[in-house]
Amino acid sequence: MTIRIAPITRRKFLAAVGSTGVAAVSHPSLTWGSSEKVLRVRSNSDIQGIDPLNPAAGADQDVMMAVFNKLVAYKPILGSDSASGGWDWQLEAATSVEQVDPTHVRFTLMPGIMWTNGFGEMTTDDVKFSFERHAKQESWTAVDWDPLKEVKIVDKYTGILEFNKPFAPLFNSTLPYGSGTIVCKAAVEQLPDQKFSVEPPATSGPYKIESWNPKQKLVLTRHDGWPGPRPTFDRIEIIPIDDPKTAEIAFEAGQLDMTGIAASSLTRYQQQLPDQTSMRVYPSLYYEWLGMNVDHAPFDDERVRKAVQHAVDVNAILDVAYFGAADRATGIIAPGLPGHRDSNKINQINLDKARSLLAEAGLADGFKTTLDVHNITDHMSAAQVIQANLAQVGIEVQINSHDSGTFWTLGLESEGDAWKGVQMVYNRYSMAPDPYWATAWFTPAQIGEWNWERWNSPRYGELHEAAVMETNAEKRHDMYVEMQDLMEDSGAYVFVTHNINGFLYKNSIVPAMRPDGGNMMFRYFESS
Repeated sequence: MTIRIAPITRRKFLAAVGSTGVAAVSHPSLTWGSSEKVLRVRSNSDIQGIDPLNPAAGADQDVMMAVFNKLVAYKPILGSDSASGGWDWQLEAATSVEQVDPTHVRFTLMPGIMWTNGFGEMTTDDVKFSFERHAKQESWTAVDWDPLKEVKIVDKYTGILEFNKPFAPLFNSTLPYGSGTIVCKAAVEQLPDQKFSVEPPATSGPYKIESWNPKQKLVLTRHDGWPGPRPTFDRIEIIPIDDPKTAEIAFEAGQLDMTGIAASSLTRYQQQLPDQTSMRVYPSLYYEWLGMNVDHAPFDDERVRKAVQHAVDVNAILDVAYFGAADRATGIIAPGLPGHRDSNKINQINLDKARSLLAEAGLADGFKTTLDVHNITDHMSAAQVIQANLAQVGIEVQINSHDSGTFWTLGLESEGDAWKGVQMVYNRYSMAPDPYWATAWFTPAQIGEWNWERWNSPRYGELHEAAVMETNAEKRHDMYVEMQDLMEDSGAYVFVTHNINGFLYKNSIVPAMRPDGGNMMFRYFESS
């Protein structure tokens, strides 16, 4: 059966997105009377912080990759190219990077990389300052540089990264991802706390920030001080739209050149694409789960948590929220990565077992609780399935939906007292292609930061520290499997899916993405 998409007028589009605070953009990619090439893309949230110390969202990483540089970057997947070749990295700000031995890496910078705002040329001083500041400042990304002893300066362009111990994730996640971003020492040192949020004092990438209208549009333009390959597009307009369904409407109305789509929309677009449009689906590394705050009654009782595990029908979530397009997760580590588990310990719902556990905990009549969720369609649908599931065992769930700005601060003690009221959360974290980047956020040290379940397992923390130094692939795999077993055994986690990353884009562009579709790599985008 062919699904026909009704024509969408500009009036209908404005009505649909008006409540989100998103401003529509009316001009096409190539403006009349101008040779300027403009790329208009949807981001699933507004930027929240593009200092490498504390990026908060995928949108932050997208912008950071465009306006800053790293020694090396992930090799992008262009257009419809296959990602079957796996993950690889390539040089970016460096002309050479060499692993001299297990604890030393030598690098040489590309000459002539200029900082904006008159701060001169990038040097090894900037690299040393950027990497070492993660340990010196409060940073949730400090875990990415935990084994770093120092960055030794050889000369203006050459340096050596010296580590206290071998660090397996270095080239998988630390150097090519956000924590490997190089900032301007002279510019940052002038700031009161030597930190910034969404207004960097200097940037060095092929793009720079021209303007930012919060919750409406961020504009990037060329930076002529970048001596590397010249990017195709002169101007990039990034429109934050939380809900993918709303973004799909915007795309079909001609307001965007590219957008992510909801997993539940995949079948519809497979049957009929809009005119002059291509679709690309990537195997996602994201992980989604239902978490329970073990410090908040009644979830401080393991029996209550395990009752929830037995009552939640993950397969129903996948059918209702994702229309069967996404597979069930067996943990936080995606297929294809070391540490991926073959299966969950609890694979089927068992309502009788759930009721029995609640009775043992003195809650035979059930209880009331809350479920916090990001207000995007798929996650709201998942929350409603969970609500219906738990009602069958007497647990009355109130769903609290939040926009991205509010949601991503819920469990952070640094952002106020909201964390004290968190009971259950339907959550999704981004991921880099090393299991370390999944397990790092659930250690005891992350309580009050990104460990929103506030689960405290010393054994888990010990395994996490040991696994980053383990060079034997089989032993490292087994460590990560055990860590996820501990998570499930705690009762605090119900693993749901890694989802998919699906995108629509106009045939006039060739998008450049991470192999999992997790980030848009604007500097590598091309026109067809």
